[in-house]
Amino acid sequence: MPSRVGNLLGDFSRGLDIDSLPPVVLAGLHNHRRVDQFTDQHPQVQQMKSSFTRQRRRFAGIALDVLFDHFLLVHWNQYSAIPKEQLVAELYDDLIAGQSLMPERMQQVTSRLVEHDWFRSYESLDGVAYALDRIATRIRFEHGFGGVGTELEMHYEQFECGFHQFARDLFAAFPSPVVGWAELSPLHCLDGLPGEPAEH
Repeated sequence: MPSRVGNLLGDFSRGLDIDSLPPVVLAGLHNHRRVDQFTDQHPQVQQMKSSFTRQRRRFAGIALDVLFDHFLLVHWNQYSAIPKEQLVAELYDDLIAGQSLMPERMQQVTSRLVEHDWFRSYESLDGVAYALDRIATRIRFEHGFGGVGTELEMHYEQFECGFHQFARDLFAAFPSPVVGWAELSPLHCLDGLPGEPAEH
């Protein structure tokens, strides 16, 4: 449980005294940062980011992060032998049990996550778009991120194939007892990423 909290802590670690964290939580935080770096540098992810329009490209990483959760949930049986409902329930239990290890902002967000069952809402593209629009309302400067769901829908097949290719490399680089490479991923996704970048 503490390592799972640490993996999520990366999104809330600004201003946090990480030296005060328990070793297992700190290990989870470091793992989160390595995964983030791997993701940002992956060629498929970079190509997918280039497909967003200029007004939303700055936030493409945020959009893809939530969309990747969607693809993992949709294709769960290809990536894990653990029943999806069981895994989500265990994750929620860990987040509730780990509240004392979290900074206040993380406690608030994870409590809402569990209460409103955010992960299951990501199984639909409408749920992803709604979550991203909520994030857009919290950005404190002028931006064009709102409505990004229309771009996810426009490039859905391209992003889905890109996810499968990225996931293959991610799970090879960061083996997990929970998820792994999907041998049954669509064959057309293994021949290259379809679609062209958006106009600059």
